[in-house]
Amino acid sequence: MTVGDPVAPPDEGTDEAPGVLLLPPSVEQARAEDDDYYGKMGRPFDRRSPFFIGLFGAFGVAMAYVVFRGLADVSGILIIVGVALFLAIGLNPIVHFLTERGLSRGAATVCVTWGFLAVIAVFVVVAIPPISHEVQALVNNYPHYKKELIAGKGWAGKLAVKLHLTSYLKGSSKLKIPIAGGAFGAGKAILSVGVGIVSTTALTIYFLIALPGVTKLWLSLIPASRRERVRLLTDEVYDRVGGFMLGNLLSSVVAGVGTYVWLTIFGVPYALLLSLFVALLDLIPMVGSTIAGVVVSLVALTKGLPIAVATAGFYIFYRFLEDYLLNPRIMKHTVKISPGLTIIATLIGGSLLGLIGALIAIPVAATIHLLLEEVALPRQNQR
Repeated sequence: MTVGDPVAPPDEGTDEAPGVLLLPPSVEQARAEDDDYYGKMGRPFDRRSPFFIGLFGAFGVAMAYVVFRGLADVSGILIIVGVALFLAIGLNPIVHFLTERGLSRGAATVCVTWGFLAVIAVFVVVAIPPISHEVQALVNNYPHYKKELIAGKGWAGKLAVKLHLTSYLKGSSKLKIPIAGGAFGAGKAILSVGVGIVSTTALTIYFLIALPGVTKLWLSLIPASRRERVRLLTDEVYDRVGGFMLGNLLSSVVAGVGTYVWLTIFGVPYALLLSLFVALLDLIPMVGSTIAGVVVSLVALTKGLPIAVATAGFYIFYRFLEDYLLNPRIMKHTVKISPGLTIIATLIGGSLLGLIGALIAIPVAATIHLLLEEVALPRQNQR
């Protein structure tokens, strides 16, 4: 074939498309006879080379960054899910008690939910009348309070004079307050808290109903050879978390009843409301009863300084009994950890996650203590 001659079309029985460059027959035959026509394969890539280590190290760092950044972005959602699961495990003993009495798990969950809503409703019904009364009294007496502040009478008036606020009260100067930004920020915070409460409540109800299925799914991920031991450890964790919740509720009831009796004896106003307030805050370990005691002591000032001092002394004494007599006995028989570990766990949890961390710190510490006691330490002692 010479240059310029047309290329003959391929035969009808061949698969080659027209216009494809074909190797000469001698080259095709040489390739078929010689396996090393393109040369021998080189050695495998050295995985210990600096390039390989640096490349995959960079990939690992990038992947770790992506994972941790993703966890940080959804940390709020993970906290809500964790709190809901914690509450569901804590309330599970009550649901289990009701199911043993013949109720289905869904009906038992409904009963527990209605009981919780009943407690909230009682608190709201008790709180609305005194709060509305005090707000109405403040509105009615506002002109009198304003005159006293302008005149510098009383401790509030003296404080207003020291802070140079009398000119603003007289109206000669205007106090610039970013009302729009403050209102927007407050509304955003209230909306976030509301969404968090509703989400946590809904997830808690779901976990209460589906807890056996969630536990079964968790155990199915464990190898069959270790499944029975993991099941026993999981049941023990459930028992300790539920025991903590019930023990915490018991100590809160004791605090609320004691507060109601004390305030009733001395005639401090709003005894029922303050006792419910103390019971709710006492659910927060370590700091809850202290904050409640300060608030109640301030309210007791309306009956005089001696009664307020006596109320503060009552709460100091009760705090001593709760920390060194009541709680250690409850925690010893429920979560099975020492009082010192309880205090340390609460401080660490409060530093990491604030109020939520302080609430779940003791059950988490009890779980870690159980795993160390039953898994890590026995392996260390093996020879």
